[in-house]
Amino acid sequence: MTDPVRWGVLATGKIAHTFVADLALVPGAELVAVGSRSLESARAFVAEHPDATSTTTGTGTATAYASYEELVADPAVEVVYVATPHALHLENARMAFEAGKHVLCEKPLTLSAAAAEEMVALARRHDRFLMEAMWTACHPVVRQLAEDLHAGRFGTPRQLQAELGFRVDAPPEDRLMNPDLGGGALLDMGIYPLTFAHLMLGEAESLRAIATLAPSGIDLDVVIAGAYPGGALATMNASMSSWSSRAAAIATDEGRIVISDQFHHPDRAVFLPYGSGTNDTAAPGAEVVVTGREPVLGRGYGNEIAEVDRCVRAGLRESPLVPHEQTLTILRQLDDLRRQVGVVYAGDPA
Repeated sequence: MTDPVRWGVLATGKIAHTFVADLALVPGAELVAVGSRSLESARAFVAEHPDATSTTTGTGTATAYASYEELVADPAVEVVYVATPHALHLENARMAFEAGKHVLCEKPLTLSAAAAEEMVALARRHDRFLMEAMWTACHPVVRQLAEDLHAGRFGTPRQLQAELGFRVDAPPEDRLMNPDLGGGALLDMGIYPLTFAHLMLGEAESLRAIATLAPSGIDLDVVIAGAYPGGALATMNASMSSWSSRAAAIATDEGRIVISDQFHHPDRAVFLPYGSGTNDTAAPGAEVVVTGREPVLGRGYGNEIAEVDRCVRAGLRESPLVPHEQTLTILRQLDDLRRQVGVVYAGDPA
């Protein structure tokens, strides 16, 4: 029987809680340590997630640490999940690699493609596994839809639409609003429709964006138009000021694929075939429901955890579902889109 993969969680914010709740549902994944900037926070986190821990450490509970340095130094930890704000990812991942740990790092991997290239180089130098936590690319429904679409099951895709947004009421120092921490709609929400379009249509040939900026310089709302291989077009929206449908649709020459809610972690997708000739309505009773070949684990974070576990036990250094080049491609797109709309972060070239 394969030994459990032993996880350490670096930072104890909201996303880390959601992640570990799903980790508890993944067979063979164990939480063995948590690191925070305060011991109280780490202890509270461990106490809140008893189902994710086991007796691997000999204590029956995960170890709480008052620093990230102590977390990565723990010999019980195999994989470090980096859950800090975007601007801190590179230094946190560097710390983990230097301690001999594998890394799953929250998205976006870094604030820029150049920094992401540095992180990938660090992983290779230390011969460690690295994956961006793009759970959408590991989601069973999204994977099945992409496979079916690429196989021509639903015709040739011509147009794609995807939007993700919600109203953010937060103080200026919050990571979503703070330019020093990589705040803005594009990096937090826009990365999802960009990734979805990449998975469904291939690498974008060109992207154009317009945005509304906050006084601090971050983007609050952004609309992206993209040209993709084969003449396919996409429109992608992200917002921190309004409530979007969080839906996606793909129009093909044979019908329409609809994900009516939460396209980045859907319950299902539906293909509506249309009749030939001048018929402009979907063929009654002919809809095709797309679900995954494997169950969705929790909210879907469990599926990316399972993928990391699989790769680590197989001795891989990157995942075929979220390869380094895909992560770098999307970050290069984000760099260019930020330049187009005028969002500048510390460290950007002059």
